[in-house]
This record gives sequence, C-alpha cells and structure tokens, in this order.
Amino acid sequence: MTSHISEMDRLTFRETDEAGNPTATYVYSGDVASSITSKTSGRVDVISSSSSTSSWSAKPLVSSLGDVFLPSGYPQSVSDDYLPYQIFQYQRYTSNKELTQPINRKQDSLQAFCSSIAGLLSSRAVLQGVGVGNANASPTSALLLHILQDISGRIATICFAHRIGTALEPECKTYRLAADVFNDIAMILDCLSPGVPAGPARVAVLSTAGVLRALCGVAGGSSKASLSAHFAKWGNLAELNAKDSSQETVISLFGMLVGSVVISHITSFSTTWLILLILLAMHLSMNYAAVRAVQMTSLNRQRANIAFSTLFDSDRSLALDLVELDSTPGLSNTKTEWTILTPAQVAEHERIFHRDGALQWTHDSTHTTQHLGSAQIGVSMSTFLSSLSVSGTSFPRALPLRRLAAVFADEFYILFLVPWTTAGNVKFHASILLKRGCTVEHQLKAWAHALLAARVLVRITTGFSVDVALDVVERTLGLLNADARFERYLTELSGVGWDVDIAALETRAGRRIEL
Repeated sequence: MTSHISEMDRLTFRETDEAGNPTATYVYSGDVASSITSKTSGRVDVISSSSSTSSWSAKPLVSSLGDVFLPSGYPQSVSDDYLPYQIFQYQRYTSNKELTQPINRKQDSLQAFCSSIAGLLSSRAVLQGVGVGNANASPTSALLLHILQDISGRIATICFAHRIGTALEPECKTYRLAADVFNDIAMILDCLSPGVPAGPARVAVLSTAGVLRALCGVAGGSSKASLSAHFAKWGNLAELNAKDSSQETVISLFGMLVGSVVISHITSFSTTWLILLILLAMHLSMNYAAVRAVQMTSLNRQRANIAFSTLFDSDRSLALDLVELDSTPGLSNTKTEWTILTPAQVAEHERIFHRDGALQWTHDSTHTTQHLGSAQIGVSMSTFLSSLSVSGTSFPRALPLRRLAAVFADEFYILFLVPWTTAGNVKFHASILLKRGCTVEHQLKAWAHALLAARVLVRITTGFSVDVALDVVERTLGLLNADARFERYLTELSGVGWDVDIAALETRAGRRIEL
C-alpha cells in the first residue's frame, strides 16, 4: 500500500557553495505513519546539481581543480580584474644567494615560463663567472663575492624602502611593473658577468645585479600586497595568497622542467643572448598587460586627475561667474548630466609610468590630456613658504598668509599656486598645506581644487599676480562649496565603484599644521 504524500509533507533544502552556485537539493518526505510498524518515518531524496551523469564527466574535474587553485567562492569572492591579472602576471623574488642556494621564486601565472627559463640562463652565467668548471677558481673568492652581493642588496633594501615606502601603495601598479624591470635588468647583468674581466669590474656588475634584485623584492613584495588586498572582496586575503602560492608552485615546476631541457641544448653565446632577450621581452610585455588589466578603486594622483577633470569638464555650471572653461566644439553648453568615469574607464586612460605629482586635465569629449603643471600635497610649512622661489614666477610681493588663512578658515587645507615657465609655456605649481584632523575627503577636495584652479589660471595669458591667483583660488573654492557640489561629486564617484575612503594622494611622509 502506497501512502499519499502532499506538498505540505515535504521539506526542500537547496545547498549552494559560497558563491551561491547550487550544489545539491535535498527533499525530505514525511512524516508518514507505517501501517506495519505503526511508527512515523520519512525519507530524504538527493538531487545532484550536476548536469552530467557520466562518471567520466570533465566538469567535476574542472571544479575540483578550481577549488584547489582558485579562492573559495570564485569569481564572486574576488574583483573582476583578478583573472586577467593572474593570466598574465608573474612576480619573482630572487634571493642574492645564487652562489650557495637555489633560486627562490614566487610566480603568479603562465608567463612565469619565460622568466623561469631566463632565470636559469642567468644563473648558469653567474656560476660560470665565479669559476664553476675552472680548476683555478677559488671557493674563497666566490664566497667573498657572494658576501659583497648580499651586503649591497641589504643596504639597497633599507635605502629604497625608506625612500619610496610611502608611495608603494598609492602607486602599486607602477612599482609592480618596475619590479620586473629591475629583475630583468639584473638577469642581463648576470649574463654579462662571464665576459667581464675578473676583479673589481666583475664584482661591480654582480653587485649591481644584487642591488636590482633587492629593489625588485621591495617594490614587488609591497605592491603585491596592495594588489592582493584589492582583489580580495570577502576578507579572504590570506586564502587568496595561499591559492596564489599553489598556482605558482605548479607553474614554476613546469617552467623548471622545460627550462632544464632548453639550457641543456643552448650553449652558444649568440643563441643564449637571442633566447634571453626574447624571453625577457615576452616577460615584460605580459607583465605590462597584467598591470594594465588591474582596475584600482582608490583615487591616487593620476586617477584623481582623470576622474575629476572629466567630471569638471562635463559640469558646465562651473563656468558661471568664472573665467570661462575651455569649451569643446560640438558639446552643448546646456549639458546638465555629469560624466562619472568608473574605475574600469579610468584604467583605460591610466599610464603605468607617469609624472609624479602632475596636474593633468582630461577633456570629456576628446579624451585628450593637457598638462597644467604640478602639485604637492601635505607639504611642510617651510616648503609652502618657499614656493614663491619657483623659477619663472612673476609675483612682485610676498604671499599674503592672512588672506589665505581667511579664505580657507572653514577648510582643512590651504592651497596656493604659482606660475613657472617651461619650453615657453606657462604652467602652475600648487602647494597644499593640510590641517590637523583632515580626512581623505578633505585631501581629495584639496587636489580637485588645485586641478580646477590650475585649469582656470592657464587660460589667463596676461597679468599674473598674487591678487589674480588668490581671486581664482577663492572663486573656484566657492564653486566647489556651492550647493555642496563637491560632496555630491564624491557621492556620484562612490556610486560607480570608487572607494573614497582610501588615502592615496600622499606619496611622501606628510606634514600637518594647526592654526
């Protein structure tokens, strides 16, 4: 006798993974009283979410490999630019101990292939340079050479970290690619070392290679940390790095196997250099593509220039009661909609290597870039006061600090611009003092204000003076404050994916003042 089970007697449990992908469905039917035992019982039916019933289906295998090498919850657990970066990217840290230890690499993708083989070629050259295979070579001299390389690398690490430590996170894309450039130049020097006469010259070449690897370690390791934090969306930074290590291990093993075959067949000088240069060219090109694919959501100096200038250019109300902004032919002056660029759109215009502290204006319609000058944010008071000594200034009198303090009494920064001439063109240098208690929002406002003021000042062809500069600074500040315009700018930017709470404008240790 079959008991009838209604829908009210069923419980359905749908199971998903961390990303929300269905894995299985469990249907509980009951509770049903048995006519034989007079006991209540039920049953659970399992419905698999796999579309294939074949035991040899490739889908479970692919899924299992994904679980091993990709973060849990992929792709929802990482940012959209994670996979393009991993496909191209390669990060390598080489120790300075090639003479006594195996090369230590950390690699991130398929193009580790190129660098693995190139690294083997350079390592072979170093071993030849220190006398491996030469009966007259002294182990003591090789050890001393290793010690000199190690010392120079450690000193370079300390100096480089001190000099650019603050800039590593805001400019992580720049230093990520710079790390690979340092490393590839070091490999070229390694391959040159056997042809350099033994003595101080060879020591200098190998020590320089050690210094470059040290710079690679600082720049690559620090920028890698920033990029990993950018990719991790679920607070899964530790797991993401662990899965990266798994990817690196597989790729490096494969690269080593192929590299072992390659170096055993490449012995001539010309062939070695040809293969090396081809591999390094492929290595750098793929790293460039990887860094270009990253879409950072923090507003550093370059990204702030692109985002704010495009926004200003589209906001025609800024031209009211102000020196008219540069109008673009064919663009209506009655346009009311703002152009808010997303991180992906800004990444398309972003340069990997760019001028530090440049003020550049990106036009809304043509997407051409105009260089307006430069800016320093978070400067010391002495730097701010000495800003009038900029070459080419035509200001006849000292900076009116009392009026500046009054203009910026309600702001958390003080801004002033001075002109300077380069190649016959007048540009402007902006100095920004930050007050104690300033937040990221205030820093972004200060930079946007400097950009807008410089854009207006370059339109003025005659009559530069302190009063003209102060007037422009005051009027542009009034426009940013009118109807909480700048606050609305930040709200719109945040709405398209920008993280306006990350401080990424200061690339040097900053100063704060208190009035």
